[in-house]
Amino acid sequence: MIYGLIFGVIAALIVGGLLGFYIATKIFKKQMRENPPITEDQIRAMYAQMGRKPSEQQIRQIMNMMKSQGAK
Repeated sequence: MIYGLIFGVIAALIVGGLLGFYIATKIFKKQMRENPPITEDQIRAMYAQMGRKPSEQQIRQIMNMMKSQGAK
């Protein structure tokens, strides 16, 4: 009887931990999609600091690269 209770508690902790990890991962990925860590204006500012003027194609390429890295 006591072993069943101990097993149940351990199983509940493991399932709860896995479920919590899965939910936290989904929420984190959703937040990263909605609020990317870098914006197009920040990319333009980085290029300006380097003394270059980026084309829209370069900016889109960098943004797509960032999105593909976030999707992994």
